[in-house]
Amino acid sequence: LPTPPARLPYVPHVPPMALLGKVTATTFTLERPHCVFDGHADASDAVWLAVAFANASAAFRNPLSRADVPPYQQLPTARSYMTLETAAAAYSCSAPSPPVLRVGGDTACRDQARQDPCNGPLPSPGPYRVKFLLMGCRGPKAETRWSEPILLRRAVSPSAIDPAPTRRGTAVVVIASILASLGAVLATAVLGALGAKVWGSLCHRDLGTDAFTHRSYRTHHIPPALPQPLPPSCGCRPQGCATLPSN
Repeated sequence: LPTPPARLPYVPHVPPMALLGKVTATTFTLERPHCVFDGHADASDAVWLAVAFANASAAFRNPLSRADVPPYQQLPTARSYMTLETAAAAYSCSAPSPPVLRVGGDTACRDQARQDPCNGPLPSPGPYRVKFLLMGCRGPKAETRWSEPILLRRAVSPSAIDPAPTRRGTAVVVIASILASLGAVLATAVLGALGAKVWGSLCHRDLGTDAFTHRSYRTHHIPPALPQPLPPSCGCRPQGCATLPSN
């Protein structure tokens, strides 16, 4: 029988820092594991992410080879799939890498004709559980624990939106109208003063020799996904690494 994979204490989780788009209706982000597989991985090994509905994670069975990896297209029926195949070296202590991974970010996976493992949008809010699995040419070598349930955002139902605006008293409407008018007058005055100042400044400049300084602004957001490096073939067939018999 194949040797059971080593159980690692690491628990995958959504990063605690504030990120734009950290959890959406079809995607979520995970903190990238770092130094988790050192001591278990070889140069030819790959790390996969197993994704399962929370109530189906206990029934998930590790594939014995790459050819047995459950694809994204089978998620509605199999209730689980594997994605984000990455060379184990990319998770080593010495590897510089983005701090997070995005699950469900590849919209091209909607194409049912694709057979390669892909990272397609999640079809429902879940909840989901995930774990990382280290795979070698002889099968699974190490695995993390399953995450806590991850629930995606839900879209607001159209029936829950009140089409009629809230009624307000006459006095409130009058006050709001006065404030709006004062705001408009003040804005017009400010814009007029700024426009006169800018126009006067431009009149005294030589437009042929002015140098304009461009300021760069950066928001705190999730960086775009980088191409995932894959491990060497380690002598396996192109269609997948077959399971070798144990001694």
